[in-house]
Amino acid sequence: MSQQQKVVLVTGGGTGIGRAVSLELARRGACVVVNYARSRSEAEETATMIRDAGGEALAIQADVADDAAVRDMIARTIEAYGRLDWLVNNAGITRHIPLNDLESVTDDVWEELIGVNVKGMFHCARAAAPYLKQSEAGAIVNLGSIAGSTGLGSSLPYAVSKSAVHGLTKSLARAMAPEVRVNCIAPGAVETRWWSGREAQMRKLGGHLPLQRVSTAEEIAAMIAAVLEQPAITGQTITVDSGQTM
Repeated sequence: MSQQQKVVLVTGGGTGIGRAVSLELARRGACVVVNYARSRSEAEETATMIRDAGGEALAIQADVADDAAVRDMIARTIEAYGRLDWLVNNAGITRHIPLNDLESVTDDVWEELIGVNVKGMFHCARAAAPYLKQSEAGAIVNLGSIAGSTGLGSSLPYAVSKSAVHGLTKSLARAMAPEVRVNCIAPGAVETRWWSGREAQMRKLGGHLPLQRVSTAEEIAAMIAAVLEQPAITGQTITVDSGQTM
């Protein structure tokens, strides 16, 4: 590994947007730590794809809701590569509950979604902070959602958790400045495996958007990579939604 080569940790890096981010950053020359909680085979496959293309990658298991597991993951990253320059807080979960079904929003649902989607991002940022501050270009990108701005989404707790991610981004940007930049990408509908079996619904949604299409995971990944590399942006939530919230 050269001194100029960035080391990046991508949480939830084995599937969907996380895989696209891992592959894009590897293509740009970064060493990639592909985190996963349960999707071991997908994470290992992503790491193999990177290595087969001539890059460097390592898959590490950790539930981001578990602070001790996160700290161990960061320690293993430093042991493997000696540094950490970028963190992509991509790991997230949801529950599909109609917004008006308030009785189905149990404490367990709240604890699970907030634990992964919000506290998980904080755990990763906190554990990574000392190493990101040592980098000359330390940066974090959090994955938000337009659900955090509109209040609409797969469930009420999901929308609230993503709104919290947007707020967390601003607070971390202040807390970690000037050494570390912290920004957020808020996608709209993205063509991932979440739409498997619902392609007709996806095309219908895309047809009603100003750009008449939904985003691809690769397009979101390219935006994340660009923001990581941009030295003059911090504390921002950037919407990528084909004009859905315009």
